[in-house]
Amino acid sequence: MYGWIWRHLPGNAWVRALISLALVVAVVYVLFNYVFPWAEPLLPFNDVTVDDQ
Repeated sequence: MYGWIWRHLPGNAWVRALISLALVVAVVYVLFNYVFPWAEPLLPFNDVTVDDQ
C-alpha cells in the first residue's frame, strides 16, 4: 500500500517525502479532531463498576 502511494506521488524523492509528511499530518489531524471524539462514547473504557459494600 505504501509503495503504491509512493509511486503515485509527483516529483522527486524530496517532494514525495514532503507530500507524504503532509498526508500523515492530515490523517492524524482528522483522527484526533473527528474520529476519536466520535468513537470515544462507544468504547467501554470508562464503564467502571465498583460495588459499594
